[in-house]
Amino acid sequence: MTERLEGEAGLTRAVALLRAGELVAIPTETVYGLAADARNGEAVAAIFEAKGRPRFNPLISHLASLEAAAEVGVIEGAALELAQTFWPGPLTLVVPLRADSGLSSLVTAGLDTVALRVPALPLAHALLTALDGPLAAPSANPSGKISPSTAGHVAESLAGRIAAVLDGGPAEVGVESTIVDCSGPSPRLLRPGGLPVEALEAALGAPLNHEAPTNDTAPNAPGQLSSHYAPGKPVLLNVTKPAKDALFLAFGPGYPHASANLSLAGDLREAAANLFAMLHALDTQPGSAIAVAPVPHHGLGLAINDRLTRAAAPR
Repeated sequence: MTERLEGEAGLTRAVALLRAGELVAIPTETVYGLAADARNGEAVAAIFEAKGRPRFNPLISHLASLEAAAEVGVIEGAALELAQTFWPGPLTLVVPLRADSGLSSLVTAGLDTVALRVPALPLAHALLTALDGPLAAPSANPSGKISPSTAGHVAESLAGRIAAVLDGGPAEVGVESTIVDCSGPSPRLLRPGGLPVEALEAALGAPLNHEAPTNDTAPNAPGQLSSHYAPGKPVLLNVTKPAKDALFLAFGPGYPHASANLSLAGDLREAAANLFAMLHALDTQPGSAIAVAPVPHHGLGLAINDRLTRAAAPR
């Protein structure tokens, strides 16, 4: 049975379960993550089993601070500049793995790089501080399916497969972190996410390589599989006149008969926060497909369109 944890007592129980090698879904500002002690190989293996996730797909390690992250990976140059500017927050950095990191090799899929993040949500920070160690935590959903932005989403999809869910309320950002690879000669965008690319480039004073890769056999960070974030229904993109039997997910004004609207005001931040919750809701309603209106391709629109493109990919 999966426990539902809340408040201070819930936090204490979550820490005890994680220390015992159990799986606990935890809230962050982006989405809920399925967490395990990143130093415990058996616990990390259980993440892959619970999610049905291929083991060649590496995991993000979450830590309480930049100082703690620097004990796991080599954070210098552009990575240090970005970490100092945007951590804690919805940014993941891929950096060289330290030989004495103590991480299970399953976390990095055997690579010599590691994906690191310091989340901003106070409850996640309190959990990581109390645990005093890294947590491997991909999104808390079956692999390839819609990411969870509430504890209820986790309970619906992973009940009975994990020990507990720590309820921190709805995720504020609503899409996963932006991932930047800083392990090479220049920073490279691996996944657009909750931190706009424009902010990263302004901090660096230089453009990123924007070619977010798709790699179905040997990804070096999460979010690169061509089919991902997918509801049960087919997803159709850039639709302005949906078929009568389709559910319509609109964006902005001018769609009075939409099934749902990511943001009536055309606000990309609001749309990102609503994306996964609305896909979850529409997937339970009668309809042949989920047709989605065009979303601007800038700011958080990059992350929204990335998720929608992968949700619409052949499965």
